[in-house]
Amino acid sequence: MAQDALGNEVSTASAATLGGIDDFVEGFLGYEKRAANVLAAADVEKESVLANIYAGFIWMFLEATGARRQASAYLRRAQAAAASANSREQMLLRQLELWIANDIPAAQAVGEQIVGSHPTDLASVKLHQYFSFNRGDAATMLRIAQQAEPANPSNAHLQGMLAFGYEQMHELEKAEAAARKALVLKAKEPWAQHALAHVMLSTGRTREGVRFLDEASETWVDLNSFMYTHNWWHKAVFHISLGDNQAVFDAYDHHVWGVEKDYSQDQVGAVSLLARMEVAGLDVGNRWEDVAEHLKSRARDTVQPFLTLQYLYGLARAERAEADVLMQAVEEKANSSNAFDRVVWRDVALPAARGMLAHARRDYAGAIRWLSIANPRMAEIGGSHAQRDLFGQLLLDAHLKVGNWQIARQMLEMRRTWDPDGVPLNGALAEVEERLAS
Repeated sequence: MAQDALGNEVSTASAATLGGIDDFVEGFLGYEKRAANVLAAADVEKESVLANIYAGFIWMFLEATGARRQASAYLRRAQAAAASANSREQMLLRQLELWIANDIPAAQAVGEQIVGSHPTDLASVKLHQYFSFNRGDAATMLRIAQQAEPANPSNAHLQGMLAFGYEQMHELEKAEAAARKALVLKAKEPWAQHALAHVMLSTGRTREGVRFLDEASETWVDLNSFMYTHNWWHKAVFHISLGDNQAVFDAYDHHVWGVEKDYSQDQVGAVSLLARMEVAGLDVGNRWEDVAEHLKSRARDTVQPFLTLQYLYGLARAERAEADVLMQAVEEKANSSNAFDRVVWRDVALPAARGMLAHARRDYAGAIRWLSIANPRMAEIGGSHAQRDLFGQLLLDAHLKVGNWQIARQMLEMRRTWDPDGVPLNGALAEVEERLAS
């Protein structure tokens, strides 16, 4: 029987289709564009169960309202050919069905079975981490990677997954060790590079972070837009801390925004970076306009709360009417959802959305009111510590804008524990101290 690049059995596939399957597996693990080659392979060999399952996965990773319809076409093909599927493929097929149905807990339960019986299926480990990440479940992200480690002790991608799991659990020494092990095994392991950037950000090693990402960027060849733009996003965050404003604008204009402007992750990366730039006192000019033009189609997008909140902010900062439409969609989702994530939408995303909208419209008192409610639970909406820090920065900015100097000083001093030399941070702290002394 044929096997994929990691030695997992594949039931039916020509040599060409197996190549497409391998491109998905290796491309998914390495964040490379070639992962999408499985779409053409599935279109050619419609009876290949696994190729069609993976093609469905590709569409679901689009994180957009139309993705389920596109993925369902490949699901139907895989179902029609399912009689020839092996046990692993049957489980993967069930996982795609559940994902399309938005039953993520059940999809993860199937993923647990796959990793338990086929621990070398690292694409399934990665998918399990993806679901956990979007639910803010760092403990499960780490556990599933640890479960697969004995079967994959020298796999760089697995070490990268371990590194990020450790980092999100605040086990920074273990995270750095796993990331460095991954990079010894494979210099081009962008997820390990990403995890190490997180560690450096969390420990105030900003100059080291810039040097590290400068060197790592030489390997960012043929990466998908998310990984390329996101690692550049991390580099820009370091530059903000250093007060190197020209480098921040260069990163935004040439690397963070403009690769895949209609892709969810590229969009939220741009929104998040522009917001951070403004909080740091940079004049971003008319850059919100271009981002908002590509956010118009998100006017009712409530696929994931973490994404929705940033779509909302971008639309509101550009003063687009779609911001009100999206706010209404969030209200509806929070009040009517019967899905697994209904509590998150009602108790976290809804007040956060109100706070984001208020801040974008310069209603800083409203931003304080609503973000103060949401921020203690923001981990539940997904995203990383570094990404969710946006919401804390906006709350801090609102306190500064209304002159809540004592509260702002406490927040700034807390932030100095991981950004002790931050130029914008220390500038704001000096201003607060001056205000309090006057």
